[in-house]
Amino acid sequence: MRGRNITIQRMVGVIFLLTGVTMLPPVLVGWYFQDGAAQGFLESAILTMGTGALIWLPVRSHRSDLRVRDGFLIVAIAWLTLGIGGAIPLWLADNPGMSFTDAVFESVSGLTTTGATVLTGLDQLPHAFLFYRQQLQWIGGMGIIVLAVAILPMLRIGGMQLFKAETPGPVKDSKLTPRITETAKALWGVYVGITLLCALSYWLAGMSLFDAVCHAFSTMALGGFSTHDASMAWFNNPLIEMIAIVFMVISGINFSIHYLAWRGVSGKPYLHDTEARVFILILVVVSLITSLTLFFSGYSGFVDSLRKGVFHVVSVMTTAGFGTDTFAYWPSMLPLLLVMIGFVGGCSGSTAGGMKVVRIILVVKQGMREVLQLIHPNARIPIKLGGRTVSDKVINAVWGFYGLYIAVFCLFSLLVMATGVDLVSAVSAVATCINNVGPGLGKVASTMQEMNDTAKWMLTLVMIMGRLEVFTLVVLFTPDFWRN
Repeated sequence: MRGRNITIQRMVGVIFLLTGVTMLPPVLVGWYFQDGAAQGFLESAILTMGTGALIWLPVRSHRSDLRVRDGFLIVAIAWLTLGIGGAIPLWLADNPGMSFTDAVFESVSGLTTTGATVLTGLDQLPHAFLFYRQQLQWIGGMGIIVLAVAILPMLRIGGMQLFKAETPGPVKDSKLTPRITETAKALWGVYVGITLLCALSYWLAGMSLFDAVCHAFSTMALGGFSTHDASMAWFNNPLIEMIAIVFMVISGINFSIHYLAWRGVSGKPYLHDTEARVFILILVVVSLITSLTLFFSGYSGFVDSLRKGVFHVVSVMTTAGFGTDTFAYWPSMLPLLLVMIGFVGGCSGSTAGGMKVVRIILVVKQGMREVLQLIHPNARIPIKLGGRTVSDKVINAVWGFYGLYIAVFCLFSLLVMATGVDLVSAVSAVATCINNVGPGLGKVASTMQEMNDTAKWMLTLVMIMGRLEVFTLVVLFTPDFWRN
């Protein structure tokens, strides 16, 4: 037990050191723009790295293997502490002068790529501050733990336990390459490459270089933070919106598929992937329903309805959370429809939140099997995905996740309401936080600023649970986890 505790301490120290390193790029941005924020980020970096060094140095020479349960514990501790560590420069900054609660909320929202914010007046904030918010999302997009495993092979411990606890999706045992470090490097290589392409596209479409880089970070992470209060509407540029749509869809597809397509220089991996095909199909169908409803309700003209409808459906379902309009005020059933597709989310292995398309497919197939079983009670009806039979173990895991996900959503909706928040705002706030979407309905249609501090702390926990897909945190509260 003591050996594992030391290993966990060592990993947490390294993670704190990495967190401090992430505060250095904003220092350079602050120096370049001379906006007065560089000093605060430099002090925060020194403080965070110093804390990490104090944790890591006493156990730096320790070596031992990790069990699966250790991976869950490290990931949970990392995300809980990183949210606080990442909040330090936000809290210490004179502009905008955030409370500790708001700073932690904003930090966790960035790291979990939720994109829910408590800030207004973004256009007047220092460039270093804005860059740091966007960077938090980009790092959180593929996971700080995977990043650590990818760039720190000198840790000399098996990383698969961490990777399995961190990576979203119902099936986590497959590898792209034989070693976990190589797998993480492959995923990050694709991630960085597409981010650069996204930034270049935004810049050529008319964004400033600063905005292009910041929004590329947010788009690839599917986070939704922007450097402007009006989000994508600030640019009022159809080409920029089209680029955002394309890269949000790309980010919503399993990054393993991108890697395989790049390695084979072929688009076949996308065509052969059932989850990717269903993901695109849902986007097309819901976009048509949304656009036509906007048009026939008289909300706007046909072209504008199509433009707004497609953008927001893609933004919400991929859980990016960008906006060109406030969909909470759209007519008919559209606000609720968009909240509901946020539960679906993107593909397993993407940077999207939500329950993931593959789980929805399996739940539907299981439901259809039960219907057929009523008609043919003695028949053996396998569930297949991509031509392969899915084991009952996976189906049971999906149903367990589905039940737990809904239970957590209902529980925290009640708890947030108990703090005095109205029904619509509470339910939509929990929905957007657990799905890592961002915008909601009611008082949280644009920001979470009006939520009370107790509700913000609850929603902070919900964001982490959503990012780690519930099980990673819930398992820590079971007695069996702590038994040897």
